[in-house]
Amino acid sequence: MIDMALLFAFVCYGVALLCNLWRIVRGPTNADRILALDTMVINVIALLVLYGIRQETAMYYEAAMLIAMVGFVSTVAYCRFILRGDIIE
Repeated sequence: MIDMALLFAFVCYGVALLCNLWRIVRGPTNADRILALDTMVINVIALLVLYGIRQETAMYYEAAMLIAMVGFVSTVAYCRFILRGDIIE
């Protein structure tokens, strides 16, 4: 039963990744692209956690934490670049 639930979750997050990719390509503003990229990072984190559940190992949880930290920093840096024109003051 858990295998079917994991498969359903993988499919749902895969479709969500495709929708985010479409928003990144077709986004009318930079803010839409930033939000889509941030949501894509969250979906990748969810996929890593699901894969860790399927493989029954904790290694993927650590990778998800690293991607979460890098994703947050990159989103903040890109927002600062869009708003101010530079990242470091």
